[in-house]
Amino acid sequence: MKTEAPGTPRAADGKQAETRKTGRRARELVIKGIPISSGVAIGPVFDTDAAPAAAPRRNITAGQVEAERARLAEAVSASRKQVGKLKARLAILPEEAQEELEPLLDAYVMMLGESRLIRGARKRIEAELLSAETAVQDEAEAIANAILAAKDDDKAGLRRRAGEVHEIARRLTRNLTESGFRSFKDVPEGSILIAEELTPADAALLDPSRIAGVATEEGGADGHTAIMLRALGIPSVLGLPGLTNATARGDEAVLDGGAGTIVIRPGREALATGREAIAAYAKERTRLGKLRRLPSVTTDGEEMELQANLEIPAELPLIAQAGAQGIGLLRTEFLFMNRKGLPDEEAHYEAYRQIVEGTDGAGVTIRVLDWGGEKDMEALAEGVEPFHAGPNPALGLRGIRMLLRRPELLEVQFAAILRVAALGPVRVLLPMVTIPEEVREAREIYERVVKRVRRRGVTLPEKLPVLGAMIETPGAALAADAIALEADFFAIGTNDLAMYTLAVDRAEVEVSHLYDPLHPAVLRLIQFATEAALRLRMPVSVCGEMAGNPRLVPLLMGLGLRSLSMNASAIPRVKQMVRALNIDDCARFARRVMEQSDPKRIQELVMGFVPGERST
Repeated sequence: MKTEAPGTPRAADGKQAETRKTGRRARELVIKGIPISSGVAIGPVFDTDAAPAAAPRRNITAGQVEAERARLAEAVSASRKQVGKLKARLAILPEEAQEELEPLLDAYVMMLGESRLIRGARKRIEAELLSAETAVQDEAEAIANAILAAKDDDKAGLRRRAGEVHEIARRLTRNLTESGFRSFKDVPEGSILIAEELTPADAALLDPSRIAGVATEEGGADGHTAIMLRALGIPSVLGLPGLTNATARGDEAVLDGGAGTIVIRPGREALATGREAIAAYAKERTRLGKLRRLPSVTTDGEEMELQANLEIPAELPLIAQAGAQGIGLLRTEFLFMNRKGLPDEEAHYEAYRQIVEGTDGAGVTIRVLDWGGEKDMEALAEGVEPFHAGPNPALGLRGIRMLLRRPELLEVQFAAILRVAALGPVRVLLPMVTIPEEVREAREIYERVVKRVRRRGVTLPEKLPVLGAMIETPGAALAADAIALEADFFAIGTNDLAMYTLAVDRAEVEVSHLYDPLHPAVLRLIQFATEAALRLRMPVSVCGEMAGNPRLVPLLMGLGLRSLSMNASAIPRVKQMVRALNIDDCARFARRVMEQSDPKRIQELVMGFVPGERST
């Protein structure tokens, strides 16, 4: 069996295509990509790619400016109507897909209003004498590059926002150049759809009852398209290098969405393996599906709270499907994206209301704005006196430091959170806390807002939302006993904690191999912060990537943690691990790990842990 790894030169793909043209049976080919939506599909491939949404660069004369502005306005109007038609189609999609796509389409509508993209394109037409399509493409590229260049730990969110800008630019360009849009009406039932790229709007047109699987050359696990495909439940793999050159319409294929592979022109062995995988996946899905209704409790009766992180409201259906016990980390930065001005209290309230009501009273922890001068948020740039990123934005004015400098931002969020607390249990989380004084100052602002909201006649719950602190730096972890006297709960952000402790940016290729959440220094800081909270019987959770790794659950539980918040897709397998554990075994295991000083030895112990086996 011939295997092609990611990055294989296209010369190999051309050879495959040449073999097909001669009429000879091409050899079986395996391509590895990014697993997106679990499931296995066997069927013929069907390629469908729209004409490129691009146009030659074109300059205009001063006398053509008004005509180009009018062309842009017409394209914006046509694009809004098209997005409206997509919204009308939502009714025939599965409920999970409806809830996933609607907020995204709302964001598209917003970007087709008086957004930075449209205003910037108009300015380029006038100032640079560019055609409408050239102005749109240049402005979209500038915005996307600024977003991606931000020194933000949330790279997935940055890529999503850049992708949204490019998607609207492509739609505008197609309308400006009168290029055709992709259609899926002719895709035969049971086919595996292949393409160079698939947009979220394209995914909305897919019928999961007809299409067996999806495979594309471009795309990643954290984009809107990936979220949409998971919501539709279509087995999918993205990021498959050389896919379209290596296949011809009608070629049989075996696609494994969990393994992230596609086998083109499979032989007997690959087909048999694929059929066995379909049967095994069906059993696994049934078994994990049953876990949704089962409690997250160890074999000796210790309860574990498993919550979900929420990046954008569109992910809410996935959280419900996973059986999460509420939302342990709601990031609110999405409210500040693609806006001309700052979101007001009502905008905050409506967004929080949708999420709180969507969790059916399970509880939501709302982290107030985590922003620093390094992040590209136009609303803040226009609505607040500009901040300067400085030579090292990660160590500058960000998180709670920025909010205390601009308390009006914090006041608006506090007021909206207090109002939504009448609809269900919520908590407030302060980002990037490093000293107790920051919590005290934030609480003073919070108490002022409580009085102000009450004077307005707003009904507040008898028990007001509590105020917690993110533990994300070595300083915060080492001062956790003092911070615990001011905060009501802790959320340990292990992503940033590991980054600051080890002085490693995971996005920097040359040093990313040094990023290790199992480094003994990181583990000791987690232990110190956890014990500080437990001494005061204060709630403490982990909300970084460590929480979603089943292999790390025995160690985290052994350190005393009883609440984890993670990506929704990780919850079933984490729950499976929890239900196989004994808390005494976890405690013994954690003690053994914490005695180690070698990260490699810690890794060996963690990977070698077997539930039910006593640590020695």
